[in-house]
Amino acid sequence: MELTQDNINLIGQIVKNDRKYSGNEDLYDDFLNEACKRSASIFSAIDNEATLETYLRRVVTTSIVNVLKDSGRLRRTKTGYMSTKEVVTEAPIVEVPVKTDYSTYVVSYDNIVVPESPEDVAIKKEILAFVAETIIKIDSEEPEEQYMQIYKMRYNDGMTQKEIAQELDLSQSEISKRLYGLIEKVKSELDEQ
Repeated sequence: MELTQDNINLIGQIVKNDRKYSGNEDLYDDFLNEACKRSASIFSAIDNEATLETYLRRVVTTSIVNVLKDSGRLRRTKTGYMSTKEVVTEAPIVEVPVKTDYSTYVVSYDNIVVPESPEDVAIKKEILAFVAETIIKIDSEEPEEQYMQIYKMRYNDGMTQKEIAQELDLSQSEISKRLYGLIEKVKSELDEQ
């Protein structure tokens, strides 16, 4: 299968159905070009239409996010991505008059952090130790997959999948596949416990 007009039309339709497209219609050509460029290589690898469409949805979403970031309309935050038009504000400081009727005030304890109990800390340490031992075991069983190195680069060094891929001379999708595989293997080991 190759990039045909039907495939371009499918990609265009997926772009228009993406939730980030609304309000950014002027970037349609950029979205479409980026998505076509990113998906050109998969048409020869996938022959199932349903699988192709599912994969294209992920490619389109990634392409749209990248175009929005490059155009300055989207920025990364601690919780994900947000529009540069949105403004994060702190709660306003309210001056309380000297003589106040406090019966009308509502007190919220939502932002108070309760420290963990020693039992919770011990359980977390046990789980982390088990996960670390499991990763070491998995890495020793399949050293060619470089699980430990990828794990350290991602979670200890805070590198992105793209940075890891460049460092190890692998594709970003391969790094993603290996991280996902490692997580699934650790989950499987945890389930057996």
